[in-house]
Amino acid sequence: MLDKNVADLINQQVNKEFYSAYLYMDFSNYYYDQGLDGYGNWFKVQYQEERDHAVLMNQYLLNNSMPVTLDAIAKPDKKITCIKDPLLFSLEHERYVTNLINIIYEAAHKADDFRTMQFLDWFVKEQGEEEKNAETNIKKYDLFGSDPKGLYQLDQEMLARVYAAPSLII
Repeated sequence: MLDKNVADLINQQVNKEFYSAYLYMDFSNYYYDQGLDGYGNWFKVQYQEERDHAVLMNQYLLNNSMPVTLDAIAKPDKKITCIKDPLLFSLEHERYVTNLINIIYEAAHKADDFRTMQFLDWFVKEQGEEEKNAETNIKKYDLFGSDPKGLYQLDQEMLARVYAAPSLII
């Protein structure tokens, strides 16, 4: 049976993942409003991934006969003042989410909940990828974003990103 503390943390994470999706949709909307459809697309795909993370955790709780409580999703609170801001905010947010996943993993470890630890292994790896992607986006913007042609090329690169459903089996 799933440890109650671990289940509570996962339930909280379900809601935080939905907030992450909300945040990235807000970033996507900002970029579309700026005429940067590639960046808008990149963050729309990010929104879809975060939504999937919430759904996977929700299903894990249900598969383990644990109730799920969905809370209200807070309005994104990031004040965007320039094109680079969402890139910086996304790295900050991914580091925050990594910490949250680590807290759940630690609680599962303390409870000798090996099944949940195995489930969370995918999220640990995913967070490494999320942070790397956010760092890469910032580096590329720093290198090429101040030049209009460079920004155009970056935007076209971001436009090529396509959504792929997660391959985690729960």
